[in-house]
Amino acid sequence: MRMARAALCAILAAILYLPALGGPALLEPDEGRYAEIAREMVVSRDYVTPRDDWVRYFEKPPLVYWLTAGSIRIFGANEFAVRLPAAMFSIGQVVTTEIIGDAMFGATAGLLAATALALSPLFFGFARFATLDPALAFFMTAALGLFYFAVEAADLRSRTSRHLLIAAAIMLALGTLAKGPVAVALAGAIALGFMLIERRAREIPRFPWLASVAIYAVIVVPWFALAAARNPGFLNFFFLHEHVARYLESSEHGWGPYFLIVVAAAGTWPWLYFAISGAADLWRERQSAITRARDPLAFLLLWFFVVLIFFSIPRSKLGSYILPGLPPIAILAGLGMANFLSKGRSQRFIGWFAALNFVIAIGLATALATFVHRLEPAMIIDGAIIVAGLTILGIGPMVIARRSRRIAIAVIVAGVLVSCAIGTKLRRDSAALYSYRRLARAIAPALRSGCILVSYRHFVQSLPFYTGHREKLVDFRGELAPFSYGSDASASFIPNLAGLENVWKSTCVVAIVNFRDLPEVSARLGSVSFLGCEGKKAAVSNRPGIAPPTRFDCHGEPPDWMEGAELGLQRHGK
Repeated sequence: MRMARAALCAILAAILYLPALGGPALLEPDEGRYAEIAREMVVSRDYVTPRDDWVRYFEKPPLVYWLTAGSIRIFGANEFAVRLPAAMFSIGQVVTTEIIGDAMFGATAGLLAATALALSPLFFGFARFATLDPALAFFMTAALGLFYFAVEAADLRSRTSRHLLIAAAIMLALGTLAKGPVAVALAGAIALGFMLIERRAREIPRFPWLASVAIYAVIVVPWFALAAARNPGFLNFFFLHEHVARYLESSEHGWGPYFLIVVAAAGTWPWLYFAISGAADLWRERQSAITRARDPLAFLLLWFFVVLIFFSIPRSKLGSYILPGLPPIAILAGLGMANFLSKGRSQRFIGWFAALNFVIAIGLATALATFVHRLEPAMIIDGAIIVAGLTILGIGPMVIARRSRRIAIAVIVAGVLVSCAIGTKLRRDSAALYSYRRLARAIAPALRSGCILVSYRHFVQSLPFYTGHREKLVDFRGELAPFSYGSDASASFIPNLAGLENVWKSTCVVAIVNFRDLPEVSARLGSVSFLGCEGKKAAVSNRPGIAPPTRFDCHGEPPDWMEGAELGLQRHGK
């Protein structure tokens, strides 16, 4: 029956994440970057050295790139193929969370834990987003689950425990190939910390260290050795610059220490409410127990807080960093909901839940009203539906819980499911602000006719993926800078506007320029032919014979001198 429940979770998660996975355009910059790295692996057949815009790119290890490249070979270079690995890893993490929750607290808690994770807004969003973090989160969840099952045994030297710990080492090796040594650092800190809390430190030497280290090395070392042999300076850059220096010094995506606390709370609502309840129930049981062979509460809290604290220390943060810490919240939420069903709760318990949803709804409505002038009409409607849904999410369970706690939980699940669906629509409606698929389609005919593609003072990460052309960067190197000065990378860069002017005079060029830079570029280059626009960027060419689209709706504010029928440009909202 346990396997049947896990299979059911896999099927339901696949139904959640796979339909319309390839619908939205790739969002800048992450999806465009990871898509193009994988595409270039397929084109070049070089699976050792990752390249972005044909410049060596060693910020992350290659496992997810390999899987994405394989998906592209099967399904083609499209959004579905690029996002499929993240969706599959997320499905795997839902299943793994169900198995851990089932083993800790029973079948009902396990199924509800899987539901809470699958429908946590943050998790749901990244399950349909091409990035590396779902892979790291899955491998860490699997490794920690295997570790917990291994230390349940009274004797760590038993064959079962040894096999489970070696399997955990395999998961950490794959996690290292997915996003680096952070997988070992986090899981190791959680595992060793739990052994100390349980007062079992003397058993740590009984771990199968030799076998675990050997199999970890067999999986991880070959790629690092090959990459270092082919790319001088790789090891120093990867370990010291990208992991040590970036963790301690980077201010990119700079946020205060509170950031991931807010992300974790908002990204797991409303399940966080039940997680707190589940943790309180475990604490009361813990206090009343005379002896306990193991402490799931300590393990789950340690798991979450190690991830939270580790990623809160550096100034550089992204919301996806908290993904490896979501399973313990989901498991505690599953227990809290299971106890709500079996033991019941006072009306005050569900009343507080309703009140908190009202407060959140008021906050979202206030934010929506504040920024309404910057939003698309469809985005305003989406936001209003989410606010209404939160209001109903407060009222519905409070009324229904008096008659049926099961129906109340079903209403909450249905409400969150609808909210996630609206969130998916909101992402699609706002895609024009953060993606450039339409702009790529507008310039494709010019590129097919032999023009080269350049971008002025920025890098539109998805354009090489959509067009299949190298994007020459003018007066910009950005994150490609560390390996941008090699002879193999020179074709990807033009040093300044004067260099662009020389190219502009000698060959057909399509230039992607921010609206704010258009006056400067036009004054230097002379007459330009408008091809299209999206967001705050315009595509111009030095070949006036290329017919522009008849209509374009730009989400930026183009300068007045760009307006007019002869340019085929229409100001947004007109």
